Amino acid sequence: MRKIKILEHISLDGVIQAPGGPQEDTSGGFAYGGWSAPHGGPEGGAAIMAAHADDFDLLLGRRTYDIFSSFWPKAEKSPMADALNAATKYVATHRPDSLAWGPVESIGSDIVAGVRRIKAMDGPHLIVWGSSTLTPVLLGHELADEILLLVFPVLLGTGKRIFADGTPPREFKLVSSKAVASGVIISTYKPNGPLRTGTMGA
Repeated sequence: MRKIKILEHISLDGVIQAPGGPQEDTSGGFAYGGWSAPHGGPEGGAAIMAAHADDFDLLLGRRTYDIFSSFWPKAEKSPMADALNAATKYVATHRPDSLAWGPVESIGSDIVAGVRRIKAMDGPHLIVWGSSTLTPVLLGHELADEILLLVFPVLLGTGKRIFADGTPPREFKLVSSKAVASGVIISTYKPNGPLRTGTMGA
């Protein structure tokens, strides 16, 4: 069975919308695109490269697919560009006929069933980038195997968030964590069962 890894640039208040540039995603009137750029650094880049070091395919929401497809096919040649362009893209979309950046396949109308089908196939692990709609579905149905968060020292106050209201409560195990000079905290988590509660000091 293939593993699903979620990768996110995230603010302190949970926003994942448009970290890469002003025009990346302005939906909802979001005006802070590019908020991760002032805090970038070699350590964060190294963590992203390491996450893509092995063979992988992509599991993407439609908006993220469109953002990636407008950039990576035209990007300067590099190991990352080559890997992303070569990867099979599995996309949650209502417009499968308009998927031009291949190799590509629509997940189908039932996202959960489609992801389960793809996960059960032979093949490399699946990387999920930046979808505020797909990510909560994966977490809610316990389909994600790992989450890599790059937490940036900013508050945005508005924007699409990684964890939607109604996401079932769960626990995660911290696998690794590193604070880098730019103020970014790079942490990897794995699912660790149902949420537990208790009383402080008991």
